[in-house]
Amino acid sequence: MPTPLALNPALEFIPSYQPGRPIEDVARELGLPPTDIIKLASNENPLGPSRLALAAMRRALKQANLYPDGNAFYLKQKLARQLGVAPANLIFGNGSNEIIEFIGHALLASDAEVIVSQYCFAVYPIVTALFQATLVTVPARDYGHDLPAMLAAITPRTRVIFVANPNNPTGTHVDADTLRRFVDAVPENVLLALDEAYIEFLDHPLNLLAEIASGLRPNVLLMRTFSKVYGLAGLRLGYGVGHPNLIAALEKIRQPFNINALSQAGAIGALEDTAHVEKTRRNNARGLRWFARRFRQLKLEYIPSAANFVLVRVGDGQRVFAGMQKLGVIVRPMGGYQLGEWIRISVGTPKENRRGLAALIQVLAPV
Repeated sequence: MPTPLALNPALEFIPSYQPGRPIEDVARELGLPPTDIIKLASNENPLGPSRLALAAMRRALKQANLYPDGNAFYLKQKLARQLGVAPANLIFGNGSNEIIEFIGHALLASDAEVIVSQYCFAVYPIVTALFQATLVTVPARDYGHDLPAMLAAITPRTRVIFVANPNNPTGTHVDADTLRRFVDAVPENVLLALDEAYIEFLDHPLNLLAEIASGLRPNVLLMRTFSKVYGLAGLRLGYGVGHPNLIAALEKIRQPFNINALSQAGAIGALEDTAHVEKTRRNNARGLRWFARRFRQLKLEYIPSAANFVLVRVGDGQRVFAGMQKLGVIVRPMGGYQLGEWIRISVGTPKENRRGLAALIQVLAPV
């Protein structure tokens, strides 16, 4: 029965975001013990959270009866020192997804245009549609961003350009020099939202922090997260780095207590554990090299990745996803990204990687 309520008509055309399937959900469906299932679907850190983050969260639990610090003072101070920016340059969100939604509230309306690349992160089009703006999708170049074409797509109605570097879901990246030329060319009245969720996996990323801190990049907002390299995806904590005037505007949109006390404590602990970050980076680099070598041996096409996952062409992606899932390995089908012949495999531990590849080989084997 349809609802009698007069819903926002824009909602009819907005798809729901489909995340990677949880282990417990698959275990219930297939009747398997959760311990028999591995998840290589959502680009999570296979090493788990830092021990320092876990210890900080255990301490914070003792005050779970109290509201969190709505301004995240201690986390903001610590992160600002680590990044070399001022606290006024920072805003926190319930995951970096909430930062994307802040952008929609602040800048988008029915007369606005948003430029994205083909194969962009699914949340950009969703937020654009939510605020009834027009999405301008620029065809990809080699599965990555065609930055000159994105510049050419700018019109007087353009309000926001989203660029993820490295890109999700393809893992492609833009080198620092090329990205800097693009940043320089974007008009100052257009917000360049640089999604850097995977920046910690790059060896030589473009560092715009000093320019943002000095006020030279008032139209750039960096979006980052504690979900990936820090292993805190379950806490949902992301942040934006931008000009104080832009951050002040976004703060008017942010809901009180949008990041909880455990998230704040865990993030402070994670920032202290640089060894855990480096261990994660090493594990990821080894995993990417291993998958690339094995895919070449199997003569499977793949997209070289700069993130913590890799896309591989398998024919019928949905069938392969379902077959691997029955073997207790959850990966991500890419049909929702117009990449129906591909699956995305997150880098796990060496043991998880071997099991994931074995399941893929078994599903692809001729009957």
